Amino acid sequence: MMITSLLDTDLYKFTMMQVVLHHFPAAQVEYRFKCRNAGIDLRPHQAEIQRRINALANLTLSDEELDYLAALPYIQADFIEYLRYFRLNPALVRVQALDALDIVIEGPWFHTILFEVPILSLVNEIYFREYAPKPDWAEGEKRLAEKIELIKQRNDPGFLCSDFGTRRRFSGAWQAKVVQAFAHAVPDNFVGTSNVKLAQTFNLPVIGTMAHEFLQAGQALSPRLVDSQRFALETWVQEYRGQLGIALSDVCGMDAFLRDFDAAFAKLYDGARHDSGDPIEWGEKLLKHYAQLGIDAKQKTLVFSDGLSVPSALAIYDHFKQSTNPVFGIGTNLTNDLGYTPLQIVIKMTRCNGQPVAKISDSAGKLMCQDAVYLQYLRQVFALPTEAL
Repeated sequence: MMITSLLDTDLYKFTMMQVVLHHFPAAQVEYRFKCRNAGIDLRPHQAEIQRRINALANLTLSDEELDYLAALPYIQADFIEYLRYFRLNPALVRVQALDALDIVIEGPWFHTILFEVPILSLVNEIYFREYAPKPDWAEGEKRLAEKIELIKQRNDPGFLCSDFGTRRRFSGAWQAKVVQAFAHAVPDNFVGTSNVKLAQTFNLPVIGTMAHEFLQAGQALSPRLVDSQRFALETWVQEYRGQLGIALSDVCGMDAFLRDFDAAFAKLYDGARHDSGDPIEWGEKLLKHYAQLGIDAKQKTLVFSDGLSVPSALAIYDHFKQSTNPVFGIGTNLTNDLGYTPLQIVIKMTRCNGQPVAKISDSAGKLMCQDAVYLQYLRQVFALPTEAL
């Protein structure tokens, strides 16, 4: 079995799940899968993917795992009790071989939210078991050593990075090896992992706050669409009261985010996360915004997490290290770099309570929405230029 624990996922799934329990327990959602790689046909793997998804129903959280979650200062006791009896229901997932591999997750938000990361991990591992049945571990080890050596040569304790690579990892075993290697070789620079199980296993900090789906759902749950980002950010503040204070900025583009990220939010939140568009331009916009609000950016954290490598993270760090506190979540390049082309696969929320929702990022090609009329309306409401789509 490729997934052996419900904790083998990203922390932000649990932090969002707790908000869903407390604020939106009746919300109904739909997620859809997409492979962005040209020329990759995943349909032959349909049966194996379905079988592995069905096996997820057997997973429960052990007392030790529940105790680990309960020890996190922002996780509440009632949520732990719900998790004690929680099981994934594969009946909420539909896997079909249409024009391409089609995966749809549909049902109560609380009961569907944990499917995304393990399904993406499963698809990756199933694909690479066939594509690279005899992996070039030597090449992987070489590339891993080169990454570590770059950080060692820099010898700068101010450069902080973490593992964000669960969803597109080569395999679970390889991700564990990479995380353990970084934690051992550069402990002052490697500050943790988004993977809850690996954080527990290796006694590392676990990293994460919110994902795009949280603000996307706000488009349907907020009384007015124009207020949806503020609604989501305010709900997060109500739940976590100053903890987990990194806001995600690119659900409707950085400019629209900054219009909503007013003085109150800018002071309440510890910083923001970049996940699309030019990272330097994004960071400079945020620094200018802080300056206009009279906020000292040196007291804030800028999290960069969009398609990073160690060299690109170091370059961004050099640009911002004097003016703020940049930190880096490195994903696919950390956990799936053995010389093979990684899969660019995603699962995104597309509907909430029967209404379409969408992410319009600052990067071309990341849009997922099946309702062109809604996209036009969303663009108008948030004053987004046509090229943002």
